[in-house]
Amino acid sequence: MRIYKFLFKVLLFSALSVNTFAQNKENNQLAEPTGKNNIAYKWGEMAVLATANDTDRFRPRPTVTSRFLGLTFVAVFDAWSRYDEKAIPVYLKDVKRRPSKEQNLKNKEIAISYAAYGALCEYYYSDKALFASFMKDLGLDPTNISLDPKTPEGIGNLAAKAVIAARRGDGSNQYAEEAGSDGKPFFDYSKYTPVNPVDKLNDINHWQPKYFSDGKGGKFAPGCLTPFWNKVKPVGLKSGDQFRAVPPPLFGSEKLKKEVDEVIALQAKLTDEDKALVEFMRDGPKSVQQAGHWLKFAQDVSRRDNHTLDQDVKMYFLNQITAMDCFIACWDTKMFYDSSRPNTLVHYYYGDKTITAWGGPGKGMISMQGQDWRPFSPDTFLCPPFPSYVSGHSTISGGCAEALRLWTGSDEFGQSVELTAGAMTEPDYLGKKVVLKFNTLTETANMAGISRVMGGYHIQSDNVEGLKLGRDVAHEEWKFYNKHIGNKTIETIAEN
Repeated sequence: MRIYKFLFKVLLFSALSVNTFAQNKENNQLAEPTGKNNIAYKWGEMAVLATANDTDRFRPRPTVTSRFLGLTFVAVFDAWSRYDEKAIPVYLKDVKRRPSKEQNLKNKEIAISYAAYGALCEYYYSDKALFASFMKDLGLDPTNISLDPKTPEGIGNLAAKAVIAARRGDGSNQYAEEAGSDGKPFFDYSKYTPVNPVDKLNDINHWQPKYFSDGKGGKFAPGCLTPFWNKVKPVGLKSGDQFRAVPPPLFGSEKLKKEVDEVIALQAKLTDEDKALVEFMRDGPKSVQQAGHWLKFAQDVSRRDNHTLDQDVKMYFLNQITAMDCFIACWDTKMFYDSSRPNTLVHYYYGDKTITAWGGPGKGMISMQGQDWRPFSPDTFLCPPFPSYVSGHSTISGGCAEALRLWTGSDEFGQSVELTAGAMTEPDYLGKKVVLKFNTLTETANMAGISRVMGGYHIQSDNVEGLKLGRDVAHEEWKFYNKHIGNKTIETIAEN
């Protein structure tokens, strides 16, 4: 009798196990990889790595890499959209949505992989071998160039090709297509010339290039980075000047003098926590720039909330078109006003007057003449080589944080990082280890913004108006995003 009871229990357990397996088979989501294990997340990691490598090869070019990242995740989204019930692609045309029976995880993984591979190879061409190797790791053939719109491989390839074709001639001058470029990609066809040469100040209200150390005992003055970026066509905005910031404070105003004094005072009181924040937001070697930084923050959200592939595809799409368009909007304001950075302003206001400031690596805070003041930055990258107003960090951080807040439906972030103060600026004179806490998305954006004031790269108006500009952009991108995921109403509750 006991044997029969035992056999009954075994059969019952087996039946329940088979039933559970059948339910798992019917409901892909139960068995679907999440967080860092989903394929969209893994392609995000590849994009971050490619951006870091780009910085090492070509020096920091945050405008350029923001476009690379933005368009890569548009390609991913467009490919994925053909396996979703209602999503609308941005650039992929004349490719029909696949039937419901084909809208499964495997096909989505294949389609977005070929889209990401095609876009990354186009934009980060120096890392083609890296991307091909990753495709093989995924069990995919990187040499498959099928354009069959009925297969996931073909749809992925078509999505990448559609984005690349649609964005030729978008004002970025990636292919040296603008007149006078002489075959040089990203050549300045706007013919920008600074009002102030590096050795002569003609107008305190305008940007002046500064000398950097070349690390070999010499010096050089970088020209303005991509001064034509205000002419690049946005993805989700109507135009780059849609939310152009109000004019900055000018010399002679009480506000500008007060904000210059604030920069000096904040630097003179830098704590180890302040230094660590400045360095974390500034990034150092292998920097991923602001767009990449906020992609990494988005990945923090993915791991925290165990995102599926669908969720990451949509979140990265919103996150990165926001970053890309924030850069375009930021450059519109920067190049329209062409304003001075703090190092020029402090030198002008304080000249031979004595102030307390950072003396350079290992020197701490010392008394010096105002004309010798410098940002808390290494000699090889003294300050960003382009006009000040508005802050790029503030604009992109304000925009991406707001986009993530809208997407998740919550301002909660809950991340932290441990750093050693001074590691990226004065590595031979390290401060203590500190833990930076990013409790909310809004707070994280505000910390990014104020770090630029504390570091001596911006005055407060650059920060405040940059944050505002970014948040304005984010709300416009949110409308664009909702349209493309197929929401009937634009003002929708957070997508999740």
